[in-house]
Amino acid sequence: MAKVILEFDSVEELQDARTALDAMSWKRSMWDLDQKLRSTTRHGMSILATNKEASGIELEVAEKYREVIREILEGYSLNIE
Repeated sequence: MAKVILEFDSVEELQDARTALDAMSWKRSMWDLDQKLRSTTRHGMSILATNKEASGIELEVAEKYREVIREILEGYSLNIE
């Protein structure tokens, strides 16, 4: 198993350290957002109203946002999967 060590030596680097430590939470957050949008595109469930079907426009917007999320992540060489 590989070992990765991140070192942050000063108070000024504290924000960088926090960002590094929060990386998995950021990934999970993006995954959760994608899954909410997926429930709309795949199952037709509205994000705007509980236990309602999504409108045609909501379906289109959800699909477009899923594409945009993936494009942004790809631009940073990241994968949501």
